Amino acid sequence: MSQQPPGKRAGRVLMILAWCAALFLATRFFAQWEQRQQNPNTQVYSQRGEGFIEVKLVGNVQGHFVASGQINGQPVDFMLDTGATDVAIPVELAERLKLEKGFGVTLSTANGLSEGYRTRIDRLQLGDIVLRDVRALVAPGLGGTQVLLGMSALNKLEFTQRDGTMLLRQTTN
Repeated sequence: MSQQPPGKRAGRVLMILAWCAALFLATRFFAQWEQRQQNPNTQVYSQRGEGFIEVKLVGNVQGHFVASGQINGQPVDFMLDTGATDVAIPVELAERLKLEKGFGVTLSTANGLSEGYRTRIDRLQLGDIVLRDVRALVAPGLGGTQVLLGMSALNKLEFTQRDGTMLLRQTTN
């Protein structure tokens, strides 16, 4: 049995540790990169002017407008959906947010009919834009954790879409 010099063994251990660290950092980098591709608006910036607040959102790789915001002070991710009548929230997220259950409703979705319930959001925030008392639905067929930001919220704002960006404007007068 041959004995390796102590320096050679330590060199191998350090090489293995360096490779493990490199793999860990690469994994973190690509996970964050992938998340930015899905939600390029994790940090939502606002611009204030005389009588208005504006938020500019960039479309993701699929062309959807996804942004981080808050419901009743809790962090959520929104996907803007001008085709949705109301803000739509997945059941599990609604339970985590402790939203009150209102009356039941039958929802007509792309996947067919399902039973959900109405609720109200006391405070919905996207950047510095704050909306109060927003009508919403809790939709059991809605998977994931994204909230569909429908027209019950968007009709309180002015919005324009151009060149892969969406500008939301809230008047403050």
